[in-house]
Amino acid sequence: MDAYHTGAITMKCYICAKKARTTDAVAICIVCGMGTCMEHTIRRDVDIWEGGYPFPAQKIGKKMPRMLCQECNAAFRE
Repeated sequence: MDAYHTGAITMKCYICAKKARTTDAVAICIVCGMGTCMEHTIRRDVDIWEGGYPFPAQKIGKKMPRMLCQECNAAFRE
């Protein structure tokens, strides 16, 4: 019986798939929703903000881990 019929379908890494490789995804980019494998996942600690809408807002001094694909991580740094 194949994975489809057993219900064991796993998301594959989108970047690997573009390179004709099949690697299981271990994370989903918090920005674009792309599935990524260990090689293509970037863990980034981002600041947490608090405040009313739309402002004032301030950093609260804590960071929250987020998983990003390489492309969104590069855009995040700009």
